[in-house]
Amino acid sequence: MQYCLQCGHEAERKIPPTDNVPRLVCPNCGYIHYENPKVICGSLVLYEDKVLLCKRAIEPQYGLWTIPAGFMENGETIAEGAARESYEEAEAVVINPKLYCVYDIPDIGQIYVIYLSELKDGAYGIGSESLDSALYSEADIPWDEIAFEAVRRTLTNYFADRKAFASVSDFPIHQDQISKDKSIKRY
Repeated sequence: MQYCLQCGHEAERKIPPTDNVPRLVCPNCGYIHYENPKVICGSLVLYEDKVLLCKRAIEPQYGLWTIPAGFMENGETIAEGAARESYEEAEAVVINPKLYCVYDIPDIGQIYVIYLSELKDGAYGIGSESLDSALYSEADIPWDEIAFEAVRRTLTNYFADRKAFASVSDFPIHQDQISKDKSIKRY
């Protein structure tokens, strides 16, 4: 972006007087354009002993598998966004959401917030952003075709927690930082 969203004048990148980070600032009206991380909300959708995955019909990572997730919209809670994304990508109605994973990905300015949710009535389909959707058992997960490191980490956490805890209600919340080199920093 090179033009002010307020007045249309060409903006300049500089450090505003009350700040310490370079930002786009309009020399005409003084408006400061803040660029903040995007929140990705999603659901690890559970049904019986399986998880719901979607094959992406959009970039990035076209043709690879993911969980239903996407950008949070204004006017919704994170849980509402995760439920909306589940329906948009897999025609899945989710119930009983439980906060499960939070990933900071500062290299790309994103924060992933993932819920564990149950698939209502076992019903799902293929949404407009998906080529396919399917329920997978742990043994059948297409690990070499997982689209994003946050999804891989969520699936890994889930299957480890399932072995370690008697009930989903006992699962911990996982908070990690994922770097560009895919290294994990746990908190």
